[in-house]
Amino acid sequence: MPRILIVEDEAIIRSALKRLLDRHGYTVSEAASAEEAITQPLNEFDLIISDLRLPGEPGTSLITAAAPAPVLIMTSYASMRSAVEALKQGAVDYVAKPFDHTEMLETVERILHKQSMQQSTPPDITDDGGGRQTMIGSCAAMQQVYTRIRKTAPADVTVLIQGESGTGKELVARAIHQQSKRAKAPLICVNCAAIPETLIESELFGHEKGAFTGASAARTGLVEAADGGTLFLDEIGELPLDAQARLLRVLQEGEIRKIGSVETRHVDVRLIAATHRDLRALSKSGEFRLDLYYRLNVMQIELPPLREREEDVLTIADILLDKACKRHERQGLRLSRAARQDLQDYPWPGNVRELENALERGVILAEGHLIHPDDLGLGPVTNRPTPLAAPPAPLSNESQAPIEEDDLSLEDYFQHFVLEHQDQMSETELAQKLGISRKNLWERRQRLGIPRKKTARRPN
Repeated sequence: MPRILIVEDEAIIRSALKRLLDRHGYTVSEAASAEEAITQPLNEFDLIISDLRLPGEPGTSLITAAAPAPVLIMTSYASMRSAVEALKQGAVDYVAKPFDHTEMLETVERILHKQSMQQSTPPDITDDGGGRQTMIGSCAAMQQVYTRIRKTAPADVTVLIQGESGTGKELVARAIHQQSKRAKAPLICVNCAAIPETLIESELFGHEKGAFTGASAARTGLVEAADGGTLFLDEIGELPLDAQARLLRVLQEGEIRKIGSVETRHVDVRLIAATHRDLRALSKSGEFRLDLYYRLNVMQIELPPLREREEDVLTIADILLDKACKRHERQGLRLSRAARQDLQDYPWPGNVRELENALERGVILAEGHLIHPDDLGLGPVTNRPTPLAAPPAPLSNESQAPIEEDDLSLEDYFQHFVLEHQDQMSETELAQKLGISRKNLWERRQRLGIPRKKTARRPN
């Protein structure tokens, strides 16, 4: 369970926030000052929520002391400039008091989720030849994939991997298998699109001698061969309906029956399926069984296409280039600046597989020590669309001049809130809604020149 430390000098706010986080399953500790907070093992917390203004050292002093734990700053005193300054000092985010409970919970969840993804490392994978390789990519989408692999692998549930051709679905399947409890058992990989429709049932489920023309001997199917281990069915959307019915029985009952046999056999198989097609849409058109889709879709992992992984393209290219150079004994080849730009701008409809082929061509065709765009053979590269212009800054009602972000004061919010609600709320209610004490509310009224509402005199 994530551990959170609240650092807040006002006991009412601190206890209210603690109750809110407690109710949503977080383990919460408290401190009334930065000095009190640093007496605790800060790096053992998953998140620190601190007020900006504290007695003694400010909340921002915890940013360095708590590293690598993220610090979320709360502020109700300063202008937006102070909040921006806190971000520059390394705060992960800030919330303005009085904060909305939903907003606070969403902010906490977002920070913890991002922190969890950043801690995910690419899994090491052993290929069929015994060599080791690591999945490449550090973008947010791939971090989420690594997290899903880490959480899903030991759960021993059916997994559906979705992604375009060439995105590495088999690598994900291997990573799941090798991090699972079945790692020492076999992993059987089958490409459903590569086997003729007339043979797919025999390949998967086996057959008895004489079951059909050409069946001169009994054969064990690939499902049975995976008994105790993992069966990976790539492009499962290409599986014929008859084979889908047989596979559904494997998932429901754990049983197989060879073609031409009257006997069933129990098997213990974990299924990982992959597809680039929309199985739900196929089920609506009758091309894929809906009941099988629901059986497959226990845990889903989405692989992003390469065009959505801009920050990973050149990293992947450098690693693939090094491998291609070793294969073709052309050490020292480098990509020219123009070639690197083309790699980054190209949309990669064939994903990593297409990138690997382009670099292979470049290594073979390059005449000097540099690989140029023509060597890659990508053809015309369409530049990425220009990002949309930022919306214009909001205009103030009085001057109709743009309001600068640094001028958006939290004190303005305080004044607006008090003037809007003081006719319906008592001073105690206003203070509670603002997350401050009555004394603090009175002090701010004095400082900002906001008079208290006049209370009508009771008739004698």
